[in-house]
Amino acid sequence: MNHLIPFDERVEDLISRLTIDEKISQIFNMSTEIERLNIPHYDWRDEGLQGVAFVEESTLFPQVIAMAASFNDDLIESVASVIAEEARARHHHYLKKGEQQRWTGLTYSTPNINIVRDPRWGRGQETFGEDPYLTSRMGVAFCKGLQGYDPKYLKISAEAKHFAVHSGPENRRHEIDIPVSKKDLYETYLPAFKACVHEGKTEGIMSAYNRVNGEPASASRSLLHDILRDELGFEGYVISDGGAIRDIHKYHKVAKDYAEAAALALKAGCDILNPFNLATVAKVKRHRRSVRKALDKGMITKEDIDRALRRALRARFKLGMFDPPEIVPYANISYDVINSKKHRQLSYHTAHETIVLLKNDSNVLPLDVDIGSIALIGPNADNPKAMYYPHYYPNPPKIMTLLQGIQKKLPSQIEIKYAKGCELEVPSEDKERAIQIAQESDVIIGVFGLTGEIEGEEGYVLGPLCGDREDLKLPEVQEELIKELNEIGKPFILILTSGSALDLGYAKEKVPAIIHAWYAGCEGGKAIADILFGEYNPAGRLPITFYKSVDQLPDYEDYNMEGRTYRYFEGKVIYPFGYGLSYSRFEYKNLQISPQQITEDDNIVITVDIENLGPYSGEEVAQVYIGRNDLEYRVPKHELKAFKRVLIEKEKTKMVNFTLSASELKSINMDGKSIFEPGKIICYVGGCQPGFGYGAIVSQQLTLEI
Repeated sequence: MNHLIPFDERVEDLISRLTIDEKISQIFNMSTEIERLNIPHYDWRDEGLQGVAFVEESTLFPQVIAMAASFNDDLIESVASVIAEEARARHHHYLKKGEQQRWTGLTYSTPNINIVRDPRWGRGQETFGEDPYLTSRMGVAFCKGLQGYDPKYLKISAEAKHFAVHSGPENRRHEIDIPVSKKDLYETYLPAFKACVHEGKTEGIMSAYNRVNGEPASASRSLLHDILRDELGFEGYVISDGGAIRDIHKYHKVAKDYAEAAALALKAGCDILNPFNLATVAKVKRHRRSVRKALDKGMITKEDIDRALRRALRARFKLGMFDPPEIVPYANISYDVINSKKHRQLSYHTAHETIVLLKNDSNVLPLDVDIGSIALIGPNADNPKAMYYPHYYPNPPKIMTLLQGIQKKLPSQIEIKYAKGCELEVPSEDKERAIQIAQESDVIIGVFGLTGEIEGEEGYVLGPLCGDREDLKLPEVQEELIKELNEIGKPFILILTSGSALDLGYAKEKVPAIIHAWYAGCEGGKAIADILFGEYNPAGRLPITFYKSVDQLPDYEDYNMEGRTYRYFEGKVIYPFGYGLSYSRFEYKNLQISPQQITEDDNIVITVDIENLGPYSGEEVAQVYIGRNDLEYRVPKHELKAFKRVLIEKEKTKMVNFTLSASELKSINMDGKSIFEPGKIICYVGGCQPGFGYGAIVSQQLTLEI
C-alpha cells in the first residue's frame, strides 16, 4: 500500500494478492472487508441530487430541474462542490466513529443527465431538463464540482446516470424495451454522457434498468463497450442501478437466473453489481455465489472479473481510501461544514437564480413592502415538503417556507393572514376562512402546485403510475380554489411549486402574476419573498416546455423525438423552453458574427450589445440558437448552442460575446453520423428561444461551406 507508487501499479499488485472469492466480493455494491489486506468494508450507494441524501441532515439546494433554470453552470459547479464537501465531512465523521454504513460513502449516483422527452415523467425533476446542450453544460459542471480539482485525488466520485435512453414510464422501467434510432440516440440521448466523459471526467457511470433495442442497458455490449468505452473513451467504472441485474432475468427474461444475468452484465462492461436497495447481507452472499457459479460454468472468465475489479479498485484508490488521511486533501474537512451558514447562503443565492417569473401584467410585481395586508393561501404556502424531494431527505435541515420568509421580511405592522384553503389533492376544513381572508386583504398570494409526494420515483411514490403523472393539470381541488381567489378581484400572485411542466392555461389568461419556484431548497421561502418584494430581480429561464396538454404529445412510451421538446414540437405551448421574465426590459442590438461564410475549421465569434432599459438593475440570460431547414433529413427547427447569464445595471449596455466551434454546427443524420453539411443556417441571439414573440431577439443568416 505504498502511496508513492502510481495507482495503476498498486491496483495490479492488490489484484494479484486476492483469491477469486475475494475478488468476487469486491465487485458488488456491498464490498466486504478483507482484513488480511487492510481492505475495509465499503458500500458504493450514495445519492446527492440537491444535497447529501438519506443519513442525517445536509444543506438542501433547489432541486436539479431548478438548478437548470439558473442557466448558470458556474454557479451549479459551486453547488456540486459544496455537496461533495459535505459528503466528505460525513464520510470521515462516520469513519472516525468506526461505522461504515450505506449512504456514508464517497461514490455518488449523480448527476442525472437523462433528457426530459415527456413531461409526465416523475423523475424529470432530478434532471437538467429537455435540452441536450443545457444538460451537457450543467452535467459537466456538476461532475467537476463533485470530483474536485486535485491532480491526484477525487473529492468524491460522480456517477452520471442513467446510461442510456431512460426517461420513464416509472411503472415499467424494470421491463420496458425501448427501440431508439441512431439519429435520436446520437442527437438527443448521448450528448450529455459524451460531455460528462470528455469534459467532466466523470469517474463513474450508472447503467439503466430498461432495455435499449432489445438489450438490457446494464448488460448491453453495444452501450457499455462499443459506445461508452470504444467511442467515448470512458475509462472509469460502471455500476448498475439498484436491482438492474435482477431485472435481466426476472423481468427482461434474457437470462435464466442471476448467475447468467451477472455474467451477461460483466461481459458487457458492468463492473459493480448493485442489488436492490433493500438487499440483505444474506441475499448479497447468494449473489456472490451466483457469480462464482457463472465462473465455474465458463459463462465468465477470471479476466472478466479482474477487469471489473481493476476499474472498481482504481476509483477507491483515487478517493484515497487506502492512503493515510494526512496526505488526502479532502480527508480532514470538518463535520460542522454540514448545513453551515455559508452553505445555506449558497442555497439561498441559488434559489434566487432558479426562480422563473412567468407573468407580470401591469407590473403587479414587485409588491410594496408598505402594503397593508396580505392573504397567503394554498397547500404549499407553509409546507416544507414543497421545497425539496422528501423521499431522499428523510432528515431535512430547517426549511424556510414562504410563510416564514414573508414573516421574516415584512415589518410587524403589516398583517399577514394565512390559510391552506385546500390540501394538495383534497379539500381542507379552512376553505371558508381562506376565501374570507382573501376578501379582506389588499393582496392575495396563492401558493399551489405539486410536491415529491405526487411526482417522483417508482418505489417512493405510491399509486399505479409510480410517481409519473397522467396529465399536466394541477389537482382539481387546487384549480378550483385558484379560480375562486382570482375572481375576488384583488391583486393576485400565483406561486407554483413543481419539478415538471404544468397546464397553466387558465392562469396565463386570467391571473395577473405567476412565479414558478420549483422545489427551492432549504432557504427557498426567503428567496421567493425577496422576489415578491423586489429585493431580487428574477432572471430564471424554463429548462422545459410548458405544453397545453399531453394530448399534444406522442405516446408516453414512444422514444422517437419527432413532436417532442422545443426542438421538434410544432404546436402551440403555454410557455416555451428558455422563457422567463424580469422586472427590467432588455434590448439586443449590434449583433456581429464572424465569419459569415463558415468552414469546418473555423471558430465563430458572436458579439451582441444588451441594454437594460430599466427600471431595475438585473441579470439577463442571453441565449444563442442555430436553426436550419434545408436538409433532406429531419433536424431540429432550432437548438440551443450557447448561453450566458450577465448582470447589467439599469440604463447601461453590456457587450456579450460567444465563441462556437464549427463542430457545434454539425447535423446528425439518420445514421447517427455527425456531418458538417453545407448550406444556410440562421443564428438567433436573445433572451428566449425564437418563434414565440417573447423578448428581444436578433438574428443573422450564415453560410456553411465545404
